[in-house]
Amino acid sequence: LELEQFQSKVEGELIDKLQEVGFSYDAILLNAGGYTHTSVSIADCIKSIDTPVIEIHISNIYAREDFRKKSLLSENCTAVICGLGLDSYKAALLTLE
Repeated sequence: LELEQFQSKVEGELIDKLQEVGFSYDAILLNAGGYTHTSVSIADCIKSIDTPVIEIHISNIYAREDFRKKSLLSENCTAVICGLGLDSYKAALLTLE
């Protein structure tokens, strides 16, 4: 298993990275933070790429504020994993085996 990590707080940089790798990687694990609930642009980008995207949340977004319960990204993702803390990433990786 070969992993690459990318982090940015800039919406456009996240979109650029998704477009860069979204036709050549086997999978993308994406924790979009607050953009999960606000970014139509990231949702559209996920829909436009071939690589399956797994949406990751460290916290259980359904146990938080009402606005966090709606993800604009989920309908374009292969799966959603939330509420397992940092183990959310491990759970996502296990689905790739």
